[in-house]
Amino acid sequence: MTAPIAASEGFAWPNGARIAVVVTCLMENWSGDKGPPFSVQTTSLKPGTHDRAAMTWGTYGSRNGVWRLLKILNENQTPSTFVANAHSMEIAPDAVDCMLKSGHEIAGHSYTQDALMAYLEPDEERALIEKCIGVFNKLTGAPPKGWLSPVLAPTAHTEEIIAETGFLWYGDYNHIDLPFCVDTQKGTLVALPHSDFADHRVLRGNPRDWYDVYKDTFDYLHANEPTSYLNITLHCHFGGRPLMAAQFDRILKYIRGFPDAWLVRHDELAQWIKSNNIREWTNRQRFFGRPG
Repeated sequence: MTAPIAASEGFAWPNGARIAVVVTCLMENWSGDKGPPFSVQTTSLKPGTHDRAAMTWGTYGSRNGVWRLLKILNENQTPSTFVANAHSMEIAPDAVDCMLKSGHEIAGHSYTQDALMAYLEPDEERALIEKCIGVFNKLTGAPPKGWLSPVLAPTAHTEEIIAETGFLWYGDYNHIDLPFCVDTQKGTLVALPHSDFADHRVLRGNPRDWYDVYKDTFDYLHANEPTSYLNITLHCHFGGRPLMAAQFDRILKYIRGFPDAWLVRHDELAQWIKSNNIREWTNRQRFFGRPG
């Protein structure tokens, strides 16, 4: 067994990889007759009007979109992590089975998309997380290894609750470029940075812009920053539709053309980070060396 890699030394991805690429597919549902807090129509309804179009649009992911994304992932032999509301898993247990049989990870993402951590007291937050774990145990036979809060809205308590309840990785981080181990009072977590650019950024624009952003980012990192990281993110209820799925298929085919791109599930990457005790490696250290 090799010795842990010290933070002061930096680190390199295994097998000569220049860049680690993770794919995040979000499967979400809202409670009751609610839908996404934005209209999918070009004409917005008056405040307080029930937006049935948004409600039905939001159910597309667990009904249909997830299956198209699974097909594309499997055809491109690309491992991914489905970040799922527990209620979405209850709605689509056959999709859950297909994810597992296809070798994908499923991570926690609250119970419904409108059950936001930011609005909860610590005991309510813990109860919600434990409820989600119960759904995972029932439908997959094991608790989830990772957690991403809906709309990336955690509280000051979320990180420690996640650590205490046995998670490996946690994705509510916006201040880092590379994964690393985080020590909390309740245990060590692996911080996995989320994406700055999900598919909803082009909701009323050109889906090709989503492809261009990820291609350009990949090209820049691959050419200029060895040991880099890219999180490709899309939602089953939008990214699973043909207009976005076509761009998803394109970016996977493009990246798979690089033998030194490490396409990896979140939990597998997190386990590598934890096993090697990788600590925060800032851009100051990466690009200009350590102070002193």
